[in-house]
Amino acid sequence: MKTTDHFKRTIQMYLEQRAAEDALFAKNYRNPAKNIDDCVTYILNYVQKSGCNGFTDGEIYGQAVHYYDENEIEVGEPIQCKVAVNHVVELTAEEKAEARQNAIRQYQDEELRKLQNRNKPTAKKETKVEPSLFDF
Repeated sequence: MKTTDHFKRTIQMYLEQRAAEDALFAKNYRNPAKNIDDCVTYILNYVQKSGCNGFTDGEIYGQAVHYYDENEIEVGEPIQCKVAVNHVVELTAEEKAEARQNAIRQYQDEELRKLQNRNKPTAKKETKVEPSLFDF
C-alpha cells in the first residue's frame, strides 16, 4: 500500500500514546490480528466512502481507535493515494534552545565570512598609462 508514511507514523504515534494512557485500549491495540497497515487501509476506505475531502484529527483518530476496538471489521481494499497531514511540530524547550544556538552560530559564521571576504586584498590590475599629447 502506498500511503504517505508520515500519515501512518502520525496514526501509530497517536495509538501508542493512547495505549500507554488507556489500559483497556492497550489490550485491543496489542491484538496480533490487527496491524497499522490494515488500520490505515480502513481509515482511507472510510474517508473515500464518506465523499468528504477534509477531516479533523479527532475524526481520523476515532476511526483508528474504532478499527482496533472492533473484532469483526471490514478493512476494505488497499487504496493508492497520497495523504496530507497538517501538523505543527512542537519543539521541547531543549530543542528550541538548540535550534536558537544553531541559528546564532550560523549567523556568526556568515558574518565572519563576509568580514573575511571584505578584508581580503584584491589583486591589483596593472594598468598601462599611455602618455598623452600634453605630456611631451
